[in-house]
Amino acid sequence: MKGLAMEGLRFEQRKRRSSYGEPPEVLSYWTGNGSAALLMSLFWMVHRLHAEIAAMASSKKVITREEWEKKLNDVKIRKEDMNKLVMNFLVTEGYVEAAEKFRMESGTEPDIDLATITDRMAVKKAVQCGNVEDAIEKVNDLNPEILDTNPQLFFHLQQQRLIELIRDGKVEEALEFAQEELAPRGEENQSFLEELERTVALLAFEDVSNCPVGELLDMSQRLKTASEVNAAILTSQSHEKDPKLPSLLKMLIWAQGQLDEKAVYPRITDLSTAKLDDPVV
Repeated sequence: MKGLAMEGLRFEQRKRRSSYGEPPEVLSYWTGNGSAALLMSLFWMVHRLHAEIAAMASSKKVITREEWEKKLNDVKIRKEDMNKLVMNFLVTEGYVEAAEKFRMESGTEPDIDLATITDRMAVKKAVQCGNVEDAIEKVNDLNPEILDTNPQLFFHLQQQRLIELIRDGKVEEALEFAQEELAPRGEENQSFLEELERTVALLAFEDVSNCPVGELLDMSQRLKTASEVNAAILTSQSHEKDPKLPSLLKMLIWAQGQLDEKAVYPRITDLSTAKLDDPVV
């Protein structure tokens, strides 16, 4: 069990550290200690126990560590399902080299062409670097319908272009761009207009550190836009926009919370270590 929840929580940290590179520890981790199986087993066991205990008396049931671990070991997960979860994470997060290596080692085929991952990551990287025009061009090269059918995404990309102009101190160009490209869209959509007004407000402050919307110039804003583009491309490829493993971890945490109301059992209280604490009676 050790390291299980911690690894799940570190998915997002890995992504932030290297949005375009490869995670060398991913393959060895998942193929080495079977944590994907443990995670799936623990979730289904907690879910099953909650259903069983819900029908019992109001007093809390006490489950010993020995009973808990036995129930955990009784839950059987197919290795093929584990491998699919790992491949889903690698493909969704864009680790193309790791996905290729995992395909060769496990025999697990991805559900999309791995070559498209490289193209998708190039778009994401362009946005993260502030090269929004290049990103828009790359998206249109991949599939013109992505932006044609998603006005909100296109607006957010154009908004990011405006933010980059303001960041570079190109005030006149920024005002002209806002008036010609974004204002007409704001007239058609109230939420777009509000976002445009917030963005233009950056021009009213010489020191953006004192600006109430200064966070628009933070790296987090680029990452937010890049994530939205990444999700749209995945959706256009009939692929989930979010990896399943982090979602499974969130479901586990939810299931533990539900079971807490009905039983006392070894549970994970410190997600940074994923250590199981003995039940306190």
